[in-house]
Amino acid sequence: QVQLVEFGGGLVQAGGSLRLSCAASGAIFSNQAMGWFRQAPGKEREFVAVISTSGGITTHADSVKGRFTISRDNAKKTVYLQMYSLKPEDTGVYYCASGRRYSYRSNEYDSWGQGTQVTVSS
Repeated sequence: QVQLVEFGGGLVQAGGSLRLSCAASGAIFSNQAMGWFRQAPGKEREFVAVISTSGGITTHADSVKGRFTISRDNAKKTVYLQMYSLKPEDTGVYYCASGRRYSYRSNEYDSWGQGTQVTVSS
């Protein structure tokens, strides 16, 4: 099983940017598809982005397409989420997750980080 720890959340004004990192340990990182999800207060957890094991394939949710970019560095066992043009509706707890399948469904991921808070003020 993979252990995951997220970094990089914080408070930012609308229009600003943040980069989230997720460091992995344990199982072989390069065998894992990696996803980012987020959960706003009172809402269900939602898919943000996913990246394939090699990093060659990515999918982003429509709500973040063109503003967020997922990437990974297998040598560093780290996945990133670069976020630009942040909006108040991007506020929430952001989680990274690992799994054997490339998926946007949260129930297909085996390991989760503890989450990092992102707050975007208007």
